[in-house]
Amino acid sequence: MQTPATTPRFHPRNRHQGRYDLNALRAALPALGAFIHTAPHGGETVNFADPAAVKTLNAALLSHYYGLRDWDIPPGFLCPPIPGRADYVHFLADLLAEDNGGRLPEQASLLDIGCGANLIYPLIGVHEYGWRFTGSDINAEAIHAASAIIQANPGLNRAIRLRRQKSPAAILHGVVHRGESFSATLCNPPFHDSAETARQGSARKLKNLGLDADSALNFGGQQQELWCPGGERAFILQTVAESVDFGRQVGWFTSLVSRSDLLPVLKEAIKAAGASRVRVVNMAQGQKQSRFIAWSFLDKTARSRLLK
Repeated sequence: MQTPATTPRFHPRNRHQGRYDLNALRAALPALGAFIHTAPHGGETVNFADPAAVKTLNAALLSHYYGLRDWDIPPGFLCPPIPGRADYVHFLADLLAEDNGGRLPEQASLLDIGCGANLIYPLIGVHEYGWRFTGSDINAEAIHAASAIIQANPGLNRAIRLRRQKSPAAILHGVVHRGESFSATLCNPPFHDSAETARQGSARKLKNLGLDADSALNFGGQQQELWCPGGERAFILQTVAESVDFGRQVGWFTSLVSRSDLLPVLKEAIKAAGASRVRVVNMAQGQKQSRFIAWSFLDKTARSRLLK
C-alpha cells in the first residue's frame, strides 16, 4: 500500500497535508526505517496493512509533529489515523473560537470521552492549543497505558488527567464531578452494534487495502473501542440523555458521527432534551467525509465564561 498520492483536504491548521515525509519521520524515529520499503511503482512507502508498521508510523508522527518522545499502546488496542483525529481537534477549536470573539481559546478545558490507550485527542490538543484535558475510559488497561504515555513525556501530567469510568451503564455520570466545568467534550464513539458488524467493517477495510479478510487489522481495537449494543446511534443518544444533567457545566457536547443518515434522529433527540443550540460540523479528508455533532444548553455568554 503506497503513501496516499492525493492531497487530503484537511483543516488549514492540520499539520498533515499531502504525502507523509518519510525522511523527516525516519529522522524523528529511526525505528521507522525498518518498516519503509520501495513501492512497486517506485518511491518509498510503509505497509499500512502491518499493525507494527502503522504503530511505529504513528509514533514517528507524534514525535515529529507533536514533540512526543515516547508513545506506545498495548497489542490489540486502537491505533488511530492521526491526520483525521487532528481535524476534529482543529474544527472544534474553530467552534470554540466563535464563543471567544473569534480568537482561538488558550484556556479551554476538554473532556475526552473514551480516550483509549492511545490518548490521541489530548496529545494533539495540548500541543496545538495548550488546552487542559480530562480523559475517561472504561477499560482499566487503556487507562494504565494512557497514564504511561503521560508519565513518559515531561509536562503532560500538568495538562492531562485520567478518570476510569467504573459503570458500564454510564458515559458522563461518574466522570463529570459536581462543581467542575468543561469548555467542551470530544468523543469517538464505538461505531458498530455488534462484534460481527465490527468484523465485517474490518473485512471491508482490509479489502480496500488489497488484502484478504484473514489478515491482521492494521488499526486494531478493543470491544469498547469498536462496538456496543445499538452502535453509535445508541451511544450518542445515551450521551444526549445524560448531558441534560450536566448542561450547566459543559459549553459544547460533541461527538463524531460516522453515518450521516443518523443526523436527523440525533438532532431530534437533542432538541427534545432541551438544548439551545445544535450544530453539525462537516470535515472532508480526501474522498472521506466525516463530521461531528455539537449541542449546548448554554447561551454564548455562558459558554464564553467556560473558556477562561
